[in-house]
Amino acid sequence: MELEFQQLLPAIAGMTWQDLVMIAIGLILIYLAIAKEYEPTLLLPIGFGAILVNIPFTSAITQIDPATGEMVEGVLDTFFKAGIATEIFPLLIFIAIGAMIDFSPLFRNPSLLLFGAAAQFGIFMTMIFAVLLGYDLREAASIGIIGAADGPTSIVVATRFAPNLLGPISVAAYSYMALVPIIQPPVIRLLTSKKERQIRMTSAGNYNMKISKTSLILFPVVVTIVAGIIAPSSLPLIGFLMFGNLIRECGVLNKLSLAAQNELASLVTILLGITIASTMTAERFVRLDTLFIIALGLFAFVFDTFGGVIFAKFMNLFRKEGNKINPMIGACGISAFPMSARVIHQMGQKEDPYNYLLMPAISANVGGQIGSVIVGGIILTLVPLFA
Repeated sequence: MELEFQQLLPAIAGMTWQDLVMIAIGLILIYLAIAKEYEPTLLLPIGFGAILVNIPFTSAITQIDPATGEMVEGVLDTFFKAGIATEIFPLLIFIAIGAMIDFSPLFRNPSLLLFGAAAQFGIFMTMIFAVLLGYDLREAASIGIIGAADGPTSIVVATRFAPNLLGPISVAAYSYMALVPIIQPPVIRLLTSKKERQIRMTSAGNYNMKISKTSLILFPVVVTIVAGIIAPSSLPLIGFLMFGNLIRECGVLNKLSLAAQNELASLVTILLGITIASTMTAERFVRLDTLFIIALGLFAFVFDTFGGVIFAKFMNLFRKEGNKINPMIGACGISAFPMSARVIHQMGQKEDPYNYLLMPAISANVGGQIGSVIVGGIILTLVPLFA
């Protein structure tokens, strides 16, 4: 009787508590995506994919067929080899992101680009901490990059350096991006006074200045060349981002620009999310290591916010009254665009209903998008020299 049951319902017979934990995690991610609207375009396919790959003998991933005893390659593993291992999916996402970004606010206040560098502080702090905990340098770099709040960059770095950790790193990166409204405000309040949070930035940039079309076209080309000279390994990351922006700004590819922002972004995001889930099997995910990675990712995210805010306070030491930067703007130096900018603007409105921080926040947030990609490229260049 027991043998017949195993033959008729092998999935139930082979189910372990670890499989049930992963299915529960998948359901939680789906709930957060739908009920809370936390990054639904990614958390929903990741959550559903986690269910697909954790039912015993699933054919969604490579398994031994219980009926024939032969190894059968699953569709998600095929997608993984074609899209993640080759880095095609995350790089296509960069084209879509580039087509969505308007760099003109950054032109009106270029000094805010510095926050895109300062808010990467947590990445390197986390790398050091992870090495001290026993991770090798490649794994530490893959974990640290979670703090950039840039999912595609995290996926590219993890695919190169620590493919065995790709599942928890991807889930942590996209989860913390979704949790920006929960994570950043308490960190910012801890580091700033009410008076600092009420600083107005009406003189912090000429936001009515008209930016020439030539400048907007040249910007992605120049950034690509400069970044490529400094860190050639960053060229796929920064190059695809800037290529997407060039499609947007050139003025002769409007159909392609709209397609990149809509159809390309939607299709690749679906495939990226559900393919990442192929790494979220119980034997890989239900481990103490996973909890460490998620905790270290949060550490990186918090300290990136810390770095941006403290750098803004440092800059204010050299600025006159009436020209100071609201330190909350520094938190926008992470790459969670435009969510972080919206959060900071809303915090400013709560402190002072007449304080309008959206434009400087967007400027810093755009700088964060550039900064995270460049830092990812620098890590890809330098880590192999020391690992």
